[in-house]
Amino acid sequence: MHMGLFMSILRTSAFGLSLIAILGLSACGGGSGSVGSAGSGNIFGGGANAQQQGGGLGHTPEVEEPRETIWDLFKNVDDPNTTVEVNRYIWNASLDVLSFMPVQAADPFSGIIVFGLGRPPGGGAAYKATVYVRDPALDARSLSVALYTSGGRPASAEAVRKVEDAILTRARQLRIRDGKL
Repeated sequence: MHMGLFMSILRTSAFGLSLIAILGLSACGGGSGSVGSAGSGNIFGGGANAQQQGGGLGHTPEVEEPRETIWDLFKNVDDPNTTVEVNRYIWNASLDVLSFMPVQAADPFSGIIVFGLGRPPGGGAAYKATVYVRDPALDARSLSVALYTSGGRPASAEAVRKVEDAILTRARQLRIRDGKL
């Protein structure tokens, strides 16, 4: 009688559903040593192939250890000393060239600067911009600019190209000024 009551509570309560889901997921953990083997369905890689890539004597391959259970996804295994590099000259030049726009958000780790609505010096239409500095090289491929009118429509390709050229020119000037030509 008590078992039937317990089962009906499990079937109808959110706790019961959560418990069943957790037990079901933990059963998928494996543990038979087949993690990383061919055809095992392991999406995290590793296994025998990762150990064979090591090469000669005393060489330890720098391969991330495979994750064995779903709970490994919640472990913090990232290296806290790893940083994403962006070109500081392009970053500072973007802030200089688009200084007429308010900065709404800036993330130097991902290289994204979001500018609010602003009118360029000398009048004209108001624009919003998002700048993406994606590489540490001082190169045109390191810079992407998305420019929008006050109505939210993308600006002309010519306007975007002029802004990108102005940012890259200013970045080169900053680099020359620092004496790192």
